[in-house]
Amino acid sequence: MQDTELLARAEAWLAEDPDPETREELAKLIESADTQALAERFAGTLQFGTAGLRGELGAGPMRMNRSVVIRAAAGLAAYLRSKGEAGGLVVVGYDARHKSADFARDTAAVMTGAGLRAAVLPRPLPTPVLAFAIRHLGAVAGVEVTASHNPPRDNGYKVYLGDGSQIVPPADAEIAAEIEAIRTLHDVPRPDSGWETLDEDVLEAYLARTDAVLAPDSPRTARTVYTAMHGVGKDTLLAAFARAGFPEPVLVTEQADPDPDFPTVAFPNPEEPGAMDLSFAAARTANPDLIIANDPDADRCAVAVKENENWRMLRGDEVGALLAAHLVARGASGVFAESIVSSSLLGRIAEKAGLPYEETLTGFKWIARVDGLRYGYEEALGYCVDPEGVRDKDGITAALLVTELASTLKEQGRTLLDALDDLAVAHGLHATDQLSVRVEDLAIITKAMATLRETPPTELAGLRVAQAEDLTRGTATLPPTDGLRYTLDGEYRARVIVRPSGTEPKLKCYLEAVIPVEAHSDLASARAEGTRVLNAIKRDLSTAAGI
Repeated sequence: MQDTELLARAEAWLAEDPDPETREELAKLIESADTQALAERFAGTLQFGTAGLRGELGAGPMRMNRSVVIRAAAGLAAYLRSKGEAGGLVVVGYDARHKSADFARDTAAVMTGAGLRAAVLPRPLPTPVLAFAIRHLGAVAGVEVTASHNPPRDNGYKVYLGDGSQIVPPADAEIAAEIEAIRTLHDVPRPDSGWETLDEDVLEAYLARTDAVLAPDSPRTARTVYTAMHGVGKDTLLAAFARAGFPEPVLVTEQADPDPDFPTVAFPNPEEPGAMDLSFAAARTANPDLIIANDPDADRCAVAVKENENWRMLRGDEVGALLAAHLVARGASGVFAESIVSSSLLGRIAEKAGLPYEETLTGFKWIARVDGLRYGYEEALGYCVDPEGVRDKDGITAALLVTELASTLKEQGRTLLDALDDLAVAHGLHATDQLSVRVEDLAIITKAMATLRETPPTELAGLRVAQAEDLTRGTATLPPTDGLRYTLDGEYRARVIVRPSGTEPKLKCYLEAVIPVEAHSDLASARAEGTRVLNAIKRDLSTAAGI
């Protein structure tokens, strides 16, 4: 793009921008003729997809801002009208990030101006409350303004349809086309009023529903340390725990209240190194039975346990298996489902229990759509334990269920680690790990995927690659997606899946090896062998991908 064209685009954007902050930012860039900064903001547009929108806050079409959100809302409204939903209700939720309340208000105004009804949640609340409200209120769609666990500079825009599930193709492309058709913001009516701000009844209804995930007569004795990771989970989780009769969680006070700057963590994601350090420090003082962490919008739930006098995070696959086994023990029926990047242990648990099992593409937008779903999980700390109430991952109800399990085990003088040992003996030790590479330049991810496609590995960790699948072609059971799957020879049933993250600038590689276990006495050696195999796979995969 020539400098004159770039400046002309920036001037045109500035003329429409309704936000004084981004107007000032853009005006300064135009005045100083900072073409490099302008090019970063005007090199294209944020792409609306199945994750909705997510990006860095700032001026211009490549950033998250009010202009981009108004266009997205107008595109969604046009899509809904084209589907015969004129006059339908759209529920809008938001987290406590910078600009979230503004984006929610703009969305409500656009929906109202387009002839739809809009209702905004009463304050920043967990994403699962929004997912619940869609079904509870009979809405035709919902929007959650959140960037989940992304860095402080980001925000996002997540879209749900009337079934309470996130959008999947072809809805994403159809909404994107409607967004693209908007020529100017001056064509988008945005009244100053006309939408409803919901009261506490919708939250009360959600909390009443959380009781349903627990067995009526289950023990409620496990003590927890809890961190909201500077997000919106605290009040809702504390209310849910109080209703359930659990001991009040000990709060990680430094991270308890919403703070859009996330001052104590580099990334507000429990999976990131260092994010749980304050929780571990609190646990060393409080000596609880487990640590619970939500991510900032509280749709994910992390669990940490004490092991040999130290605290460690359980992997999402470990929590996913524990919750599944707990539901089986309680007599649950229905389909158990997970994404392809999650551990195959769930399939073994379901098979032994005589329950149907399904595997989906990555993301709860797919898991939530499984017919007859009773339980779904994904290794990235996402668990759906009450699909009739929330057809999405829910960090609040997952926290309740894992604390119920910890309480049940505590009454038996046992722990979550003991339950994991039992699962390993029953089904084999399903060792999992992840090779995750965060990049500044997305071209690195594109190059790595191209390298693996052009020269696929023939051997990883000394194990022959028996099958290499390019998932862009789809499979007999899965629609196409950008990913690669390798199945390795040998008794360990090892597999590798490589894919670009849909929400972060990361290349993610998911590894699993199943180590046979005859008895509890074999667990230590099995874990050591699992670690050896996975480390070797990581090493060889890094070399093959050039990362």
